[in-house]
Amino acid sequence: MKKQSFGAMIAAMRKEQGMTQLELAEKMGVTDKAVSKWERDLSFPDVNSIPRLAEIFDVTVDELMQVKSDSKENGKVNRISEVVLKVIALAMGIDVVVLSLIDVIEAKDAIIMLGIGLACMATCMAITQFSKKD
Repeated sequence: MKKQSFGAMIAAMRKEQGMTQLELAEKMGVTDKAVSKWERDLSFPDVNSIPRLAEIFDVTVDELMQVKSDSKENGKVNRISEVVLKVIALAMGIDVVVLSLIDVIEAKDAIIMLGIGLACMATCMAITQFSKKD
């Protein structure tokens, strides 16, 4: 499915099914003016009505919302995020060790820095796990 505005996609799918704005509006329980605004990207359907809209057009919600984007681009962003978070976590660990050795840091500050590092590592692990599911 080609990337296009939500409104253009709704209009295209409606026309593919030979439906008028009024017919779509009746199926959705809204006015034809609401459908017209969706198609012109002036408004967006209520989030609770998205599954119904997907059902009418016989597509998944992901397809309707164009969730699946270029996997190469997503992979690159995920790898960059992963590297940045690992670097932050490593830097926090090194800072704590060095500052503790030269007796510059208090225990509570060391714990805070280690917590930031651990949070970055946990986020990195989550990104890795979620990106593997795609």
